[in-house]
Amino acid sequence: MAGEPQADCLFCKIVAKEVPATIVRETDTTVAFRDINPQAPTHVLVIPKVHYPDAASLAAAEPQVIADILRESREVAAEDKVEDRGYRVVFNTGAGAGQTVFHAHLHVLGGRGLQWPPG
Repeated sequence: MAGEPQADCLFCKIVAKEVPATIVRETDTTVAFRDINPQAPTHVLVIPKVHYPDAASLAAAEPQVIADILRESREVAAEDKVEDRGYRVVFNTGAGAGQTVFHAHLHVLGGRGLQWPPG
């Protein structure tokens, strides 16, 4: 069922503390943790505690939770001291866009120059 934890989902296992992660922030609705393959000095994933396969389905079902994720991205940037220099937030939606874990998540990237357009 939408929103329910999925037994085969890596991020659901991180939320449940069954898989270790370097958690930097946690709220009632979100968990933020360092990416294991960072693409910038700051590379943190912010995920909802509820399971939806991508940002679009999360936004349609639970818009307040997607707002929580965006709010947390700012807090992560502030804590990592990249807020004033600039940072990027990215939702990859679908395999063609580079999504590899099908649990909605936002990347917070900062601490280096970020070119446009991205790769």
